[in-house]
Formats: sequence, C-alpha cells, structure tokens
Amino acid sequence: MTVDLLCMGEPMLEFNQLPPNPDGSQHYLEGHGGDTSNAAIAAARQGASVGMIAAVGQDMPGDSFMRLWKREGVDTSCVVRSDRAQTGVYFVTHDTQGHHFLHYRAGSAAAIYAAPDVPAAAIAAARMLYVSGISQGISGSACDAVFAAIDIAKRHKVAVAYDTNYRPRLWPPARAAAVMHAAIRSVDYAMPGIEDVRTLTGLTEPEAMLDFYLGLGPRAVILKMGEAGAWVATPERRTLVPAFPVEAVDATGAGDTFCGSFLARILAGDAVEDAARYASVAAALKCTGYGAVGPIPTAAAVLASMRR
Repeated sequence: MTVDLLCMGEPMLEFNQLPPNPDGSQHYLEGHGGDTSNAAIAAARQGASVGMIAAVGQDMPGDSFMRLWKREGVDTSCVVRSDRAQTGVYFVTHDTQGHHFLHYRAGSAAAIYAAPDVPAAAIAAARMLYVSGISQGISGSACDAVFAAIDIAKRHKVAVAYDTNYRPRLWPPARAAAVMHAAIRSVDYAMPGIEDVRTLTGLTEPEAMLDFYLGLGPRAVILKMGEAGAWVATPERRTLVPAFPVEAVDATGAGDTFCGSFLARILAGDAVEDAARYASVAAALKCTGYGAVGPIPTAAAVLASMRR
C-alpha cells in the first residue's frame, strides 16, 4: 500500500501512572507509546494517509500495536514482526516537576532493526518520511537504518521531517548532537524541542537556535517550546505561534501529537505557520487526558477548538 507519510521508529507499550486511589494504592493505565508511532496516529486522526516503518516482537505488546495501528488506519505493511526480540515497554510517572520516563528497551525488536530492513520501495513511493533522535539513539544499527532511509528519501525527492527528541539515557549529548545534526543537514523540516537544543548546542536564545538549525539547511525549522508556544522559521520569515490554553493533566506525547498534526497539515497543503497553529491546538488538547495515544484529538475536535 502506498501512503503519503511514513513514520520510522520504536513502538513501546506504555504504563502511565494515574492519580493515587483514596487508599493510597497506585494504578497504571496501559497504553501505547513510542514517539513516531504517536505521531503516526496523530497524523492519521487528522486525516493523513500514514504508515509505520518499525519492528515489534512476536509477543503480546506487538500484537497490541498491530491491532492499534489497524484500528487507527495506519498501514503496517512495513512493520517487521521479530521472533528474536521483544517489544519495548516504558512507565510514566508524574510529580510537581512534570512527567518522567522509565524505559525497558535494550535489545528490543526496534533496537536490532538494521539498514537492510529498510523498505526502499515504500519510502520512494511516499511523500514524506518522519524520523527522530530516538529512532537513531536506540542502537547503532537503528541509527544506520535511519540514515539509509533518509538517503533513499532524498534520492527519490521525498520530503523528510526530523524531531530531535533527545533522551539522555540513550546517548551522551556530544554524540547525539553529531548524529542528529548530520541527519538534519538532509531534512526539509527540523522540529527540535527547546530543551533539546539547549543540551545539544549550548544555545539559550530562540533566535540563535533558529539561526543554527536554519544554517544546517532545512527549508523550515519549528522550535517547540511547550507552554511558551512554537517558533516557525524559514529563511524568509519567523513567526511565534502561541500555545493553546487548556487545563493540562499529562503532557506525555504532546510533542509527538504536534509533529504528526503539523505534518498532516503540511501534506494537506497548509503553509508552515498555519500548520503549526493547527498543531499547537492538537498538542494542547492531547494534554487534557492521560496517556500518549488515547487523548490525541481528531481533526473535528481540533477544528472545533480553533473556531472557539
């Protein structure tokens, strides 16, 4: 099946901490995560034609993801089912400092994915490839696979989008910066988070950050800043898109929702500023519920909120 947007990366089964019960006991909400999978679902809920490039185990979490993607209309013809490794799992906890992650991913099916596994024909037939720093940081072979996928996309004039999504437990800042910035030199849309950029570059001011990433060559840079909104920059102009106000309870997957919604609107023909405004609303609405996937809004919900 040919799709417009292919999202490449690591799916992980999620257990998200819920508020404590009156007796003090703690429950976790089972769900689905993995940044590019979250973005794929967000894009599909906005009406885009989407597929996953991924690997999951022949296990319960892998079966759960296959059912999820089918239910969400995400094509799985490029998903590898591995009998050599399991699907990764992570836990999300919450406190006054925000949300925190505990991952169990070493040796996962996604981590042993390699360049020979990359579906060249599917990438060549797509309109957009989306990858992230996590897609590259989980292992050396996965990193090489992402570079191979980007190379195929560029040779076939397929647009590429990249979210830094830096995770310090995966790799040190210097190595992550070298790999991510090498990748971003070949992408069309760079979507770093402001905290990532501070760590990867040492820069502190948004204007300098935009200068740096535009200097790597993307046609547009979208600097995600959470509650402070997002900067949208091209070589011609820069626009600050404010965050959409909501009563937030869980920001897990908000950046992924932003990216998937943004790319869906780009593929629909929106200008980058309009796509970012739409994505800002979608990301905010996601934060009104627990879990990375369940609260991702549909296009109807986003448009209704924009009208209000």
